[in-house]
Amino acid sequence: MTDLLRALKERLGEAGVLTAHADTDAYCHDWRGLYHGRARAVIRPADTASVADAVRLCAKHGAQLVPQGGNTSMVGGASVRDDSSEIILSLARMNRVRAIDPIDMTLSVEAGVILKTAQEAAAAAGCLLPLSISAEGSAQIGGILATNAGGNNTVRYGNARELVLGIEAVLPDGSVLSAMRRLRKDNTGYSLRHLLVGSEGTLGIITAAVLQLAPQPRTIEVALCAVPSPESALTLFTRMRGQDPSAIQAFEYMSGISMGLVTQYIEGATLPLERAAPHYVLIELATARDNANLRTLLESVLAEALEDGCALDAVIAESGAQRAALWKLREEHSEAQKRAGGNVKNDVSVPLSQVPALIARASDACATLIPGIRIAPFGHLGDGNIHFNLIQPEAMARDDFLAREHDIMETVAAIVRDLDGSFSAEHGIGRLKTDMMQTWRGGAELQSMRRIRQAIDPDGLFNPGKLF
Repeated sequence: MTDLLRALKERLGEAGVLTAHADTDAYCHDWRGLYHGRARAVIRPADTASVADAVRLCAKHGAQLVPQGGNTSMVGGASVRDDSSEIILSLARMNRVRAIDPIDMTLSVEAGVILKTAQEAAAAAGCLLPLSISAEGSAQIGGILATNAGGNNTVRYGNARELVLGIEAVLPDGSVLSAMRRLRKDNTGYSLRHLLVGSEGTLGIITAAVLQLAPQPRTIEVALCAVPSPESALTLFTRMRGQDPSAIQAFEYMSGISMGLVTQYIEGATLPLERAAPHYVLIELATARDNANLRTLLESVLAEALEDGCALDAVIAESGAQRAALWKLREEHSEAQKRAGGNVKNDVSVPLSQVPALIARASDACATLIPGIRIAPFGHLGDGNIHFNLIQPEAMARDDFLAREHDIMETVAAIVRDLDGSFSAEHGIGRLKTDMMQTWRGGAELQSMRRIRQAIDPDGLFNPGKLF
């Protein structure tokens, strides 16, 4: 390891290799506080050639690498073990916007570009980067693509994978896959970019990508609605979809308990309705069309819902500041739950029609499993992805609650499986859910994944302990 670190410093410079505990410690703890490790070093290459050289050096010495972007994984996808055996490869210095083309509607960026920065670059060119997640102020493009992040706009634009046209990545042997093509149609063999997207850094280190943009919306309307039940939330979505599916940019569900935690723990978060409700939805409509009267559409659907009891109350934003305030109520759920105490997160998806059944059945099962548990689901109702999160009872110790994490996750998973869903909708597998892969993806599917991993990274040098 000493020889390796010396060679890495010669190639990357002193600033490109961190070894002191005071310098590396911040990279060794995940956002949720689930994993606390020790890295032998953190290397910070500044370009693709440096990444390739560093990977070749590590491969020569048999050193395992953990690629890391903004370190915002919910499942320990960028965490290291605590034995100082692994090296973190941070992409943070690779933060350049290489090109933007408003005619091709493409944005070429390096892996360390923060999503918010990429969004602003697109907006400056009159375009929209449709990727939108709660951690967009710190999450980096490379990590977002490596996990195939979903986010708020999936109902309209799809997951990250649907937005990737081209990719650049360093493979475990140090070779560079350069496929930064801007083509919508390129039917030439296996789609390697789609293989890398969602591979969680186990097949290659994404260093850059070409992302597909969309026209910048000219009109945006946002509403917060109180609804009596998940069934009513789904009915409201289907009504809106029946009027103009192309106008729906986001359709988010929030439970009353989870919303209560946001208003309790997040400064400046206030509910702009007369009274609290058991359930809420946030609707965002957007279009690039001129004179598209989305306000009339929104008002007519909400008026019908209020009249027949499908909605209990509603408010429509009148300004950009009010839109931001309504979105703040949605985006701060994870942070509020973190502050409320120990929590178990279930990032699950079911067919859209089964969302109400998921919420009802999982709520009953968890309440029976641990009396007093705070049930705080929220998420992307429009695409069937619900974050079915559970928070420790107020009278229960945090450690005692977290000791039941496996039981809680298995309880929710059994219901999700019965509803033909998935135990990982958008957060990935990371370290947290590897034990579930055999049950859910066993047989030929899991065997094929292992064969692909073995073929590309036979020595298991990239992101060990993740996925499998």
